[in-house]
Amino acid sequence: MKKILLASAIALFAGLNAQTSFGVKGGYALSTLNSNENSFELDEAGGSLKSKSGFYIGALVEHKINSKFAFQGEVEYANLGGKMEVSIPGLPGVKVTEKMNFNRIVIPISARYYATPELAVYGGPYVSFKASNTVKIDVSGAMVTNQAALDEGERRIENFLDDSLKSTDFGLFFGADYKVYKGLFVDARYSFGLTNMIKNPVNDEKLKMNFFQLGVGYKFK
Repeated sequence: MKKILLASAIALFAGLNAQTSFGVKGGYALSTLNSNENSFELDEAGGSLKSKSGFYIGALVEHKINSKFAFQGEVEYANLGGKMEVSIPGLPGVKVTEKMNFNRIVIPISARYYATPELAVYGGPYVSFKASNTVKIDVSGAMVTNQAALDEGERRIENFLDDSLKSTDFGLFFGADYKVYKGLFVDARYSFGLTNMIKNPVNDEKLKMNFFQLGVGYKFK
C-alpha cells in the first residue's frame, strides 16, 4: 500500500512539474510619458514629450492548466521613461533634449490562451516599482562649454523626479508570443499605465506611462 501511495505521489508530482516551465527573456522597450498640457511644466519650458528607447531583461514561470490555457508570472528590470525636447528662445536651431530614464522592476501576471501549440495570446495586470531615476541632457545646434552646468542640471532634474513622482504604479498589458524552435520564442506586448505618477497633483496634473516591448526568450522544460 505504501509503495502504491509513493508511486502515485511521484507520478502526480511529475505531472505537475511537467506543466510548469521556467524561462528568461529580454529585448527592446519603447516608452512614452503621457501628460495633460499643465503637467511637467511643459508650458513654461516650451517643450514636448517624446518616446524613449530602452531595454528590458527578466525571468518567467509558466504553469499550464491544459493544452489551451496557462498562467504566467514574470519579474523584469526595464529601462523606461521618456524624453523632453525644449527649444531655446532667441537661439534658433538650438535644442535641449532631456532623456529621463525610469528604471523599474516590473511584475506582470497574465492569463494565456494557446491558439496553436506555438502561438499564445495573453493579457493581465502589472505592478512596477522604482529602482532609480536618471537623467541625461544633450544639446544640439550649439557647442557645450560648461559641462559642469549640464551635470548640475541633470542632478536637479533627478531630484525633482524623485520628489515629485510615485515609486509604484499599476497598469494592464496584452500581447502575443510565438515559439520558434524548442524553447526559443519571440514576444511582443503593449502595456498602458493606469496610475497618475505625480505624487501631489495640482490643477488636475496627470502623468502616465505606456510602453511597447519586443524581445526574445527561452523556456526551459
